[in-house]
Amino acid sequence: CSCHYFEIDRSNVYLIHDPEWNAEATRALEEFKQRDPSKVVVRFKATGSAPIMKQNFFKITSSNRFQAVIAFLRKELGLKPTDPAFLYINSSFSPAPDETVSNLYKCFSTDGHLIVNYSSTAAWG
Repeated sequence: CSCHYFEIDRSNVYLIHDPEWNAEATRALEEFKQRDPSKVVVRFKATGSAPIMKQNFFKITSSNRFQAVIAFLRKELGLKPTDPAFLYINSSFSPAPDETVSNLYKCFSTDGHLIVNYSSTAAWG
């Protein structure tokens, strides 16, 4: 059998079969361990007539609630408390404000980013 099965936890890595693949997997896992798990890269994408940000990639603390992302975006865009803002994950749904950024990232990240679409009018879901 040449299966590429492995189990991971932060302190141990168990690799089975195929030594060449194991070396590559071990290197990738070591690199992963060195990343700062307390931060998540969030990419903001404007939708419709929403203002476009000059910088759209930000590192946000993963333990924050999505409400912090909403507040951060409103501040970056200079929105008044009465200005509407609609935020969506991957152009599909609007998460609950009390959802954690880390959970959203684990479930819905794309290419190492959590994509947050924003609009001044309701757009999806």
